[in-house]
Amino acid sequence: MKKPLVGVYPGTFDPITNGHQDIIGRACKILDRLVIAVARNAGKGPLFTIDERVEMVRDEIAQMEHYGAEVLVHSFDSLLINFCHEVGAQVLVRGLRAVSDFEYEFQMASMNARLDDDIETVFLMASERQQFISSRFVKEIGRLGGDISSFVGPQVAARLRDRFHLEQEDGKAAAKRLQTLKQD
Repeated sequence: MKKPLVGVYPGTFDPITNGHQDIIGRACKILDRLVIAVARNAGKGPLFTIDERVEMVRDEIAQMEHYGAEVLVHSFDSLLINFCHEVGAQVLVRGLRAVSDFEYEFQMASMNARLDDDIETVFLMASERQQFISSRFVKEIGRLGGDISSFVGPQVAARLRDRFHLEQEDGKAAAKRLQTLKQD
């Protein structure tokens, strides 16, 4: 019996976008099992907690076509190559949106190959409609009240609106406390 081809698609997924989903769908066409690895990555100051991001990814992939591939979602907070060993992955999946992504991704792939040259990095190009989408831009557009419905799924868009509403309410409350302090 042939050993299943297992891949890991790592990312912060803060939040998961239609671009991420595009890469997941493409990876499912070539892998037997895809492990979506949600990085804790506190250094990036994510908008959502690790548990919220894992839940969002699970919710979004539950609605996707998997092309016969098994899809799992796990969080991780370790060296990516070590995580690949833990889940038995032979392939690292990386998405490319534009030429500007390539230099960083090439450096990362080279470092990972030095750590374990048995794990291959596969680059998948995002489809033309998804190439410009990034979580950072989606958050910025959403925070400023723009329409993000073409960049993320409806459940993710609702979570973003809720989070931005809470931020606004917290900001108003803080401004009110500051005004009160100035009056005292």
